Amino acid sequence: MLYAPAYHRVNRMLIDCHVHLESYPDDEIGEVLARGRDAGVGFVISAGTTLKSSERTVQISARFPDLFAGVGIHPMDIEAPFTDETYAALHRLATSSEKVIVISEIGLDFMEGAPDRSIQYPALREQIRLARDLRLPIVFHSRDSHDEIFRVLREERAYDVGGVMHYFQGDERTAKTAIDLGFYISLARPLLRLPHLQEVAAGLSLDNVVLETDSAPQPFKAKRESWTEPRHTRIVAEKLAELQGRTLEEVEEITSRNMKDVLGRKWPVVQSYLESARDPS
Repeated sequence: MLYAPAYHRVNRMLIDCHVHLESYPDDEIGEVLARGRDAGVGFVISAGTTLKSSERTVQISARFPDLFAGVGIHPMDIEAPFTDETYAALHRLATSSEKVIVISEIGLDFMEGAPDRSIQYPALREQIRLARDLRLPIVFHSRDSHDEIFRVLREERAYDVGGVMHYFQGDERTAKTAIDLGFYISLARPLLRLPHLQEVAAGLSLDNVVLETDSAPQPFKAKRESWTEPRHTRIVAEKLAELQGRTLEEVEEITSRNMKDVLGRKWPVVQSYLESARDPS
């Protein structure tokens, strides 16, 4: 199957750096990606949250040239202590395909009812170690845990691989701390509705920002067309352009460049897949 999306402009495109598409059937994934292409989304990175979902994410990435994979265990999905066997399983998945380009989604979550922190911390530390061993960037989740996750990132030298603070909704201090640690701030649809986030985003250097949607099936929404999808990366970019007094083209170009920096040695892999899928006409 040949594609003719916006990613023929490899230096300027919208990139959705964090989605969860593994729960969709393959035919629907194709439709979701096609709608994203129509909105100018060059490619997406789908993140695992468990060993099983990470395996599924790697599998579906093989089917679609503009879909890349992250493997990881989400802090809310930790059901048992992280072991050598867990590490080995993630390592096998991360090295099973060149389309695995990040360790994601990992982090800490201190909301009520979250797994015990005594198993969250080791899981985060070990997955940072995996990222450093494989020289892959991380995409991390933090809910009610910013000070602690920054401490762990420092202690584990996560800045050696860098990455993204996912679905950012924090304040200016939190953004500055993440940036100073060598991470990019990822903005999503909350930018459309949260005044405090709009204020923070307006003051951020665009050189420190990437975009995402955190797309996943949303059956709790009455209308299917209301589900968040990669196509919504465009309205996030438009809002950011408005807040910063920039053009959409500038936002596309700079956030694309930022993702190129995040992915580092994996960027040529991405570029190769996108170029091979280009419609020769």
